[in-house]
Amino acid sequence: MAPLLLELNGERAVVLLYICQILFSTPRSLLPQALSLSLLSLFALSVEISADDPSNPLSHFFKARPGASSGIMLGAVTLPGLMVSRLIQVSRLVSSHEDGVGELEYLIFQYWAASTICFSVLLFVCFILRYHHNRDNSICSLFHRDTKFGIVCMALFIGICCISYFGKPYGGQSATLMFLWVLCHGIAAVYLIQNILRTFPACVSVGEGLLVTAGIVIYFGDMLFYTASKILEYSASSKLVLGDFGIKRDEIRIIIQGMSLGLLLFPVFYKNVVKIWQCFACSSSSRDMSNHEIRESFVFYALLSFMLAVAVPSWMLFVHDFHMHPLLWVCNFVVSEPLKRLPLCVYWVAVIYVSVIWFYNISKNSTIERILLRKYYHLMAVSIFVPALIFQPKFLDLAFGAALAVFLVLEIIRVWRIWPLGHLVQQFMNAFTDHRDSDLLIVSHFSLLLGCALPIWLSSGGTDRPLAPFAGILSLGIGDTMASMVGHKYGVIRLSKTGKKTIEGTAAGITSVLAACSALLPLLAATGYIFTMVFISLFLWVCFCACL
Repeated sequence: MAPLLLELNGERAVVLLYICQILFSTPRSLLPQALSLSLLSLFALSVEISADDPSNPLSHFFKARPGASSGIMLGAVTLPGLMVSRLIQVSRLVSSHEDGVGELEYLIFQYWAASTICFSVLLFVCFILRYHHNRDNSICSLFHRDTKFGIVCMALFIGICCISYFGKPYGGQSATLMFLWVLCHGIAAVYLIQNILRTFPACVSVGEGLLVTAGIVIYFGDMLFYTASKILEYSASSKLVLGDFGIKRDEIRIIIQGMSLGLLLFPVFYKNVVKIWQCFACSSSSRDMSNHEIRESFVFYALLSFMLAVAVPSWMLFVHDFHMHPLLWVCNFVVSEPLKRLPLCVYWVAVIYVSVIWFYNISKNSTIERILLRKYYHLMAVSIFVPALIFQPKFLDLAFGAALAVFLVLEIIRVWRIWPLGHLVQQFMNAFTDHRDSDLLIVSHFSLLLGCALPIWLSSGGTDRPLAPFAGILSLGIGDTMASMVGHKYGVIRLSKTGKKTIEGTAAGITSVLAACSALLPLLAATGYIFTMVFISLFLWVCFCACL
């Protein structure tokens, strides 16, 4: 334990403070989850220290994003820590209202799946570090120590998980199947992260790849589990096999999940179809390149239309009774309150159009650093999301899903260079990319969207913390903006040797968020949402202008 603490830098210390705050708030009923999160944090810290060593072999196995630290510890503890935080909220609601026990049990199941994913990937990294570095005996012994430490942590984790599962009332066959299902998440994660880091070299760090992998596997596993529960819904062995979680989904959540996962699977589907089509095309006479490009784009748009209009809605209709086609349900939902939702749509279109034209012209003619130009989009996101969060929170949930779907489609078009939009999207995105993005994959806009959306999505089931839905706006709109501005202009002392984050920027971000929270809480209690969000918007613009 002591050698690990000696290797702490500013970045790792912030992550440990985040974990300690979660553990301090955990009730006794969630003690197994708190213990496993502690083990995961220590194991992740040990692996990151070894991976960040200049002579480590990880860089020869995976080509990570240049100029960035591995970020393994942050990537490993983010999703499990987020789930424990949500478990704390739900457990408080259950204890006060005695409702939502099924949701709590399913969240616990999801937590064990997320932790298993992170432990499995960390063990995989340990074995890479051990078997791909045989020159320096001291380094080898360090990697060997980390591997043994990881195996001990994994054994303790499995023991805690087994005690938690087999101590439940359902126990027996259901607990065994749940335990095996959780282990399948870990195997799938190890396979997926290898494909992500090899398919998209120099696009993400190992920690970012781990975070993306955990999110995709958990989300896809939730979809499969929910589908299986619907298949076995009328079976007498349903509770025996899957347990009695009482999983419930509303229409908006089903639509978002179906569209997101359908679009994530679409590139694989399209790639295989194109291969088959090219095999048949080779037997015919050679064609003009432009005609071939047009035909390939036609195949792309036809398959995309089939995926979004037929395949994904078929799954939605199977797992939920919509009484109509899901796309028609969306249209009906939008026009069900026309005086509120249609003007909001017009407002969004106007803000996006004006902002995109304005920011694009600034990026071409201005000498401002691109990292600062990107903060304009943080402010644009605040101006878009605030009115909907005030007046139409359910509609905002659906709008977040629609925006995510549009982003995924545009990124697929850009990566595959689909005619006629591929070149235009690439040209526009080049105006805002910097050293942190690659030509192969650009994820900055996804980070902004999901950063604002996830706190609102997680709070939709109920929360006893009034600031929870605003976490994304506070951290990205205020904290990240101030941290970037101050760190870029005044930052001197770096948090780590490999990263570019500074103590000055981090302090500015934390201080600005704390100041905003201190002003926000009494305003929420005294004057309601409207005055509060106007205050936040004005505060953002003042902070941004002050740093220019």
